[in-house]
Amino acid sequence: MAKKGLAKSIVILIILAAGFTGIFVYKKIAARNSLAARIAALSPSGAPPQSIENLRQAIDLYGKKIDEHVADAAKVGIYWKILGSRLMDGPKPLYGEALEAFEQAARYYPDDESIHYLIGVSAGNLAKAEYFYPGEQAEHYRIAEAAYLRAVDLNGRYGKALYGLGVLYVFDLERPPEAVPLLERYLEINTRSTDGMFVLAAARYMTENYEEAAVLYDRIIGLTKDKNIRMQAEQLKQQVMDEWYR
Repeated sequence: MAKKGLAKSIVILIILAAGFTGIFVYKKIAARNSLAARIAALSPSGAPPQSIENLRQAIDLYGKKIDEHVADAAKVGIYWKILGSRLMDGPKPLYGEALEAFEQAARYYPDDESIHYLIGVSAGNLAKAEYFYPGEQAEHYRIAEAAYLRAVDLNGRYGKALYGLGVLYVFDLERPPEAVPLLERYLEINTRSTDGMFVLAAARYMTENYEEAAVLYDRIIGLTKDKNIRMQAEQLKQQVMDEWYR
């Protein structure tokens, strides 16, 4: 009962946070529209000031207000990102709602690679639950791929996005050749990541590069101190060897 009560409280808090964010955004949009109208009134044509004199007048009168609106917009973007993270990191992740929140955050921060990465995670996980709706599943996989690619484009050394895109290509989209260079780059940055080695080994195996897959499993066996991970790598290596010498 205590767990149910806690879960209910979390849901209520999330709903309230979303509601407050919506009210905050509405008020700020209304204030911006009002400010834009006042600035436009400085121009005889009712358009934004064009002359140097009118632009200087607008800056003198409303420069501080403009700076406040910029700061407010930045806060709203951060709030959407925080809300999305809360929705995704709960005991029962709400990936659909999280995706919507991160998409809103991206409107404010289109060059933030972490937001695009989070969109990729949300959309990819949402797609896994949509096997009854092939059209929606394909669309969410498309969004996940595009978001990961955008994150990598913004930051070529962003390991989480490189790994996430690699996993997507290997296990979800079954396009392992496209995963290989991404995972190789990931392992250049995270040289001791056995998770990355497992995924790259799977991509090598799927593309019939058995020798390179076996080498990766040997690396895992040599690196890990976890008995279960070592056993898994040994079993997978044996599978590779059986296929190689068939």
